[in-house]
This record gives sequence, structure tokens and C-alpha cells, in this order.
Amino acid sequence: MRVLVLGGGIIGTSSAWFLRAAGHDVTLVERAAGVARETSLANGGQISVSHAEPWANPGAPLKVLKWLGRADAPLLLRLRPELHQWTWALGFLRECLPSRTARNIRHIVRLALYSRTMLRALRQELALEYDQSSRGILHFYTNAAEYEASLAPAALMRELGCDRRSIDADEAVRIEPALAALRDRIVGADYCAEDESGDAARFTEALARAAEGRGVRFIFGTQVTRLLREAGRVCGVETVGGDGRYRVLRADAVVVALGVYSRALLAPLGVRLPLYPAKGYSATYDVVDTARAPTVSLTDDEYKLVFSRLGSRLRVAGTAELNGYDRSLNDVRCAAITRRVQSLFPGACDYTRPNYWAGLRPATPSGTPLIGATPIAGLYINTGHGTLGWTMGAGSGKLVADLVGGGATDIEPPPLPWK
Repeated sequence: MRVLVLGGGIIGTSSAWFLRAAGHDVTLVERAAGVARETSLANGGQISVSHAEPWANPGAPLKVLKWLGRADAPLLLRLRPELHQWTWALGFLRECLPSRTARNIRHIVRLALYSRTMLRALRQELALEYDQSSRGILHFYTNAAEYEASLAPAALMRELGCDRRSIDADEAVRIEPALAALRDRIVGADYCAEDESGDAARFTEALARAAEGRGVRFIFGTQVTRLLREAGRVCGVETVGGDGRYRVLRADAVVVALGVYSRALLAPLGVRLPLYPAKGYSATYDVVDTARAPTVSLTDDEYKLVFSRLGSRLRVAGTAELNGYDRSLNDVRCAAITRRVQSLFPGACDYTRPNYWAGLRPATPSGTPLIGATPIAGLYINTGHGTLGWTMGAGSGKLVADLVGGGATDIEPPPLPWK
């Protein structure tokens, strides 16, 4: 089949690779000048099956209320006079019920484990280099109540095949000696040795080069303006290029992997996606003292930050700001990240020249992504991965490719709203 993939992030590029591997004629359309230029550009770097507990969990509502009005809050809800934000927030509250949280964890862990396997297979097959590290992910806690609350989700993840092991402060420091100065404040930790880290943008760029070598066509600098439909099925898209000219691209199937912007493109066809932009921040620092900088990827529970060593750089990312489609950097939130990193690892990096970035994560209320066929023939979606796009990218690409081809899938995809 002729398949159009819309979006050149980790999700779209992975989809294009696996569709081509299945024998389809694939074209990827991206509005930027290359792949991984937006949400996939500077994320936290973790391939984190162990971080599968969604934002919507039983403890979240109280935390959100406590954080209201705090400009540096880990999860900041800026209330806006828009119906979509309020309906999304109500859906989020519903997903905080314990039974729904447990169900969502099961869906996320299953896909994340599958995706990690697909990622490793791609790395071996294509000899991909992306500042990868296979030293696991260490999640440390400085609040006893938060650590106690983590034990049940950790146990559930172990049941599902994710070896998220609860450990004490001494073992945490043994795994990552750079935490030694924090030893007396760590009340507990958990460690998943199978998790990984790496630069998502470098991976996506390398995979795109490999895909192009296998015959995938990439069209950059081109905006998709609308989906085209004939006889009840999608038959292509209308686009506008940098020259201002409109063009039509025909296809037998279209995969929409535009992140949070997928919602606006599908709405005119009556397909309503429960997506809302969650703006995440990151800061990248040059490492100046390798002995003081962490080498194991970390998650700081108190500040909801993740740390990944990417060669000679330290990437720190986290927080979520629900404030529409605004991508501007908030100086207060940026400064809060640097203060925290500097307090944990003084002298490890050049903190005078941080490279700040913000991207819009496509968040669903449940935290589970939207992968599969829409009610319109020939139209598929691959979006809604929230903070776990890098973790779920390779597996989501393989999953949607199998669904487009009409064959059996290796795992069951998460449920879609209309099913």
C-alpha cells in the first residue's frame, strides 16, 4: 500500500521504518526542516519501563491542589476559559481511581516492555549510536510518604515483568556514587537495571537515515492542512510547502503521528482525540567534572525530574504545565531546574550556560497512548504518549505498522475511546 506518515518525531519515524520493513510504499511528511525538531528534540532521555505509573493516580488530585499557584510546581495547571481543558481535567480525575490507575499501568508496562525489545533489536540491526547507556534507571525518594506510596505500583510492575526493585539509600549510593552527598536525605529508592537512556533526537535522526536508505521518502518543510476523504475513506492529504503552494498527496492509508497537533487535524472529520498539551521542560549542561556527575540515569521524585548522562552532557527534564499550546520558556521553572541540579551535583556541570528547552507532550487523561484505526477507513493514529514517547516509540511504530497491514500484532494495543 501507499502509506503517508504525518509527523517526524520518534513516533512518526519509527512508524515509517516499520511500515517500510513490512513492504509498504512510505512517505513521511514533516513541517520542520528535519526529524526530531519538536517534542522529540530534547526530552529526558530515559527509556523507562519502570516509570510507567501515569500522572493520573490516587495521590495526584491532592498534589495538584497543593501546587496550584506555584510557578515552579512539578505539575502546574493554569486554568483557562476553554471547554477542552476542563473536560480533559475531569477525565484525568476519573483516571485517578485506584482501579483505573492499575489498569493503565498494565497497558503502559506491556507496551513499554515491548518497545524496549524493539529498540534493542533496531540498535543491533542498524548499529545505531545515540549516546546510549544500559546502566539502568535509579529512582530516589526524599519523602517517606512518597516512597511508601511507590511500593504498591513497583510490586505491580514486577508482576508484569518489569524488574523495578525497591532498595535502601546505601544501595542507591553504591549504584550511583554521585548521590553520596544526598545519602542522609534519601529515604528509599528503586532500581530497574534493564532500563536504558539515550538521546532520542540522535536516535530518530539515525533511524530516519536508515529508513531513507531503505526507500522511505521524506518531505520536510511542509504543513498538512487537511485530510482528504472519498467514498467514506481517507485517500490522502492536502499540504502547503514553504513556497506557499498547496499540493495533494494521495495514499491508501494515512498514519497521523503529529503529537498534540493530531487532535486539530482529525476534528473536522468528527474524530475526537482526548489529547491536551503538557508542556515539559529540559535543561542540558556540559559536564566539567566527570567524578561529580551521575552516570546512571536518575529520577528525582521530590522535584519530578529525570537525569540522563548523554556523553559529555547532562540532560535534566521534567515538570508538566497545562497551559494550552504555549511553548514559551518560563524563567521561574527553568531556574528551579538549575537550582535543583546544582544542589544535588555541585561543580559537576557548567551551570552558567544551560541550554533550556520546552516541548508539548501529547497527554491523554489516562496516560495510555492512542494507537490504531479510527472509525474512518484508511485513517490511523499513533499519538498520546505523554512523557513516555521515547520509551514507547519503537514498539508503537511496530504496532501501528502491523495494524495498517491488517495482520496479527505481537501485543494488544491500549483501548481507543471509540472501542
